[in-house]
Amino acid sequence: MFAFEHYGVLPDVVVLGKGLGGGIMPLAAVLASEKLNVAGKQSLGHYTHEKNPVACAAALATLRVIRDENLVDRAKTLGEMALRELSSLARNQALIGEVRGLGLLLGIELVQDHEALQPANAEAERVMYECLRRGLNFKVTMGNILTLTPALTVSEGELRLAFSILQESIAKTAAAAG
Repeated sequence: MFAFEHYGVLPDVVVLGKGLGGGIMPLAAVLASEKLNVAGKQSLGHYTHEKNPVACAAALATLRVIRDENLVDRAKTLGEMALRELSSLARNQALIGEVRGLGLLLGIELVQDHEALQPANAEAERVMYECLRRGLNFKVTMGNILTLTPALTVSEGELRLAFSILQESIAKTAAAAG
């Protein structure tokens, strides 16, 4: 379920947010190892958004759906398919420097020059806005990495549509640039 589990790392602290409330209720959580439990008898403050029972119920329901519908395994399978599709796109598109991902957390690095690995920041922004015009929304990270983080419930058809939009948008941007 967590990236650290793929690398044999056991963190002292894990911070969860956004998706914990199922995309419906704002909720975050901090999980810490027992050795950090040093202030259990002290109140560190009370905030208006903490301990909301409705948000906690949404989080528990979200975790049940993730478990019951095997969404982590599904994300692994769809992520592997996504990497194959995006790697194929990269072989045919000089603007793409590298494709990487783990599960459904995917990144497409755009570069102006494969040798120098010069980031293609302006092109990444143009691709993002072209994709937005076509109905695909994502973020650009570090100026040149198209960061795709679809919901765990995304269908294979929706992913393929996203890849089609990406392919057309990257090709249009590359043609205009070169």
